Amino acid sequence: MSEQDTPYANLTPETILQAIESVGYQPSGGMLALNSYENRVYQIGMEDALPLVAKFYRPERWSSESILEEHLFSLALAEDEIPVVAPLADSKGATLHEFQGYRFALFPRRGGRWPELDNPDNLEWIGRFIARIHQLGSVKAFQHRPYIDANRMGRASAEYLLASHIIPLELESSYRRITDSLQTVIEEIFATAKPHKTIRLHGDCHPGNILWTDRGPHFVDMDDCQTGPAIQDLWMLLSGDRQEMALQLSYIREGYETFRELDTREIALIEPLRSLRMIHYAAWLARRWTDPAFPNAFPWFNTHQYWQEHLLQLEQQLQSLEAPPLPIY
Repeated sequence: MSEQDTPYANLTPETILQAIESVGYQPSGGMLALNSYENRVYQIGMEDALPLVAKFYRPERWSSESILEEHLFSLALAEDEIPVVAPLADSKGATLHEFQGYRFALFPRRGGRWPELDNPDNLEWIGRFIARIHQLGSVKAFQHRPYIDANRMGRASAEYLLASHIIPLELESSYRRITDSLQTVIEEIFATAKPHKTIRLHGDCHPGNILWTDRGPHFVDMDDCQTGPAIQDLWMLLSGDRQEMALQLSYIREGYETFRELDTREIALIEPLRSLRMIHYAAWLARRWTDPAFPNAFPWFNTHQYWQEHLLQLEQQLQSLEAPPLPIY
């Protein structure tokens, strides 16, 4: 295996602690690996201080410019009193550091629990904060972060999976047929929904990236912040059947529109965005399969059963795309 296949092979506990020391902190030696696969994230105990969280960025994934853009966005949100966990700056104002070839950032530790999304008050509360994120996100544009792009997330991801031959041979033709059909419908829906406005987003606003405390929600992991339609930060909070999702969206929208109007044309993009995420997620796993952490964490990924179920889910998405958008309550 090459270093690209095992990018964290040299990130030993000693290296991690030395990296923290290199920016002026005194770790106690206590270290806890947190749930992250794309990057490596650790809770680091400190001498006579609260623990910090250290994120070591996957080599060659983002440019330093794009990481710094993520940091600046997070810091601007925090300055606007929006509860986002932003990186810590050193005495020179730097938030991105490098040690022995690894780029890393430090964050304050913020605990919490998953939000209870069956509570309408919680949905409204989250909607208000997402609207405030979008208010600031619409002020200017990213220069180095990706766009939500149907071709990149859909067609290019599907082609990668087919070229990698990770899909069982007898399922490849079915996979191509389904993804081609999905791509056609997705592109038609995106074209119909235009001109929707694209803004800076959290980008990966699923319940696991919203932590709840007695004081309400705070948002973590801006690693996938990107440019796209506002609905991208809302649809992953919806679950259940159409009626349940429509009701949940109505509560989120009620909170959201306290600060910012939601373009209801974007509701038609929910199922296309869900379809793109499903295809892109499978391609992400395939691209990372040589990293030993991935087969250990996702042992089901390259099984025949997984791909049969994945194809069934994509077939169901094709039906969802043909249905009208969620009703507006």
